[in-house]
Amino acid sequence: SLWYDRSEMVKGYRRLAVMLGLVALAIAAPGAQNRPLPDQDVFLKETRKHLQTDSKVTSNYVYVETRREQKLDKNGKIDEESTRVYESYPGLPGEPRWERLISENGKPVAASNLADQDRDRAKKANAMAKRLEDDPKKEHARQQRVWDKAHGERSEAVDDVYIVYAMKMTGRERVEGHHTIAFTLTPRPESKPKTREGDMMKRFAVKAWINEADHELVRLEAQAIDNLAFGLGVLARIHKGAEFSFLRRKVNDEVWLPAVAKYSGSARVGLLWTLRRTGSSEYSGYRKYSVDTSSSFDNPK
Repeated sequence: SLWYDRSEMVKGYRRLAVMLGLVALAIAAPGAQNRPLPDQDVFLKETRKHLQTDSKVTSNYVYVETRREQKLDKNGKIDEESTRVYESYPGLPGEPRWERLISENGKPVAASNLADQDRDRAKKANAMAKRLEDDPKKEHARQQRVWDKAHGERSEAVDDVYIVYAMKMTGRERVEGHHTIAFTLTPRPESKPKTREGDMMKRFAVKAWINEADHELVRLEAQAIDNLAFGLGVLARIHKGAEFSFLRRKVNDEVWLPAVAKYSGSARVGLLWTLRRTGSSEYSGYRKYSVDTSSSFDNPK
């Protein structure tokens, strides 16, 4: 989680990650780009034909995610720090990815704990296998409904990117050695998005860099230009000025995948507490997924 033991805030930051990923999708698409810069309207229209989420791409991979979080005092100094390392596997059909905690604060998770996690996973897999055996038509229909719902929600949220943001192509820049085209995305105050993600977008100014050679997102930065409330504004409120960034890298010279995600900012929890946090997620050890993929990884340092 991005904030300690605050379920609403955890859900909120995961929604933010999804929302910002959708923003990236809406401006990252193939299409020849030669000097001078391409016509922006044509470029953005073409973008809509080539959208693909990182979650869809990563469904073919297992990887390691290292999550670091720092708790800050009121002067901005680190008061507490934690590091958790997870193995991440594609989820069962119609379910999110499975995360297996393997290390916490530099110490490997006990074998008994790993066994508990594996048993829980096996129990879910066996339950799905039984549903398929008992009534395959019903189970396949359930999985299809889940997929259709997720696909529909993603499409609506992508539509909101174009409703919420005024987009501007600003020029060429180098990022991690790549020639990129930079965009700024400025929220339109009068816009009326249809989704929760769209409502979040209105509170973030965004800049993105797209690889000019293969037109994939390289980097995205976002800053909150207004407070953002979760749980009706009572349970949690992320403060104006919070910052988020995403970096993607090409894996095995074949596909662009998440590399680093970072955040920093403060939030009010309940009516009394203000939390100040910085943190990151680093993704490594990508391997093509198969039923024979080993669950053993070299833990990142």
